[in-house]
Amino acid sequence: MSIEVVPWSPRWAAEFEEVAAELRVALIHVASARVEHVGSTSVPGLAAKPVLDIDVVVDGPDTEAAIDALESIGYLHRGDLGVTGREAFSAPDSEPRRNVYVCLTGTLALRTHLAVRDVLRRRDDLRDEYAATKRMLAAQPGMDMPSYVAGKSMVLQRVLEESDLSEQERLAVLLLKGGA
Repeated sequence: MSIEVVPWSPRWAAEFEEVAAELRVALIHVASARVEHVGSTSVPGLAAKPVLDIDVVVDGPDTEAAIDALESIGYLHRGDLGVTGREAFSAPDSEPRRNVYVCLTGTLALRTHLAVRDVLRRRDDLRDEYAATKRMLAAQPGMDMPSYVAGKSMVLQRVLEESDLSEQERLAVLLLKGGA
């Protein structure tokens, strides 16, 4: 399985807005819900796998209502996939390609997604280093996803050093996933 990393596209922001609008309509009765574009496609100028990452952020009591709302528009609930406080979904269609999650406010998984996005949006040097690392890894023959994620961990740790995550939280991210 090869890993595809492509140059940043302004189309990703437009695709996010289209999906987010649909999600917001479905989530209209979930008081705490907000929809965040995270991951590499959310950072202007950053090379990325052409797959949107979307976090639906909710307060704990609204989790089941958010899950039900997404299921009502065809999303398939896949469980937490081993990440506490984050529920994963498969999209009802293939375009745009996307990963959608319901994330509890304040969890480390959510805070990491937001921290990486925000740091890379304001630090062009780290954005460019991260992009170069991703392109280099993707170009290696036979690269698999676990190796790709692990290969990004050093630069992601530098990114997270610029965030509001504590040293202990950054270590937990590294140990849990080999990166963000």
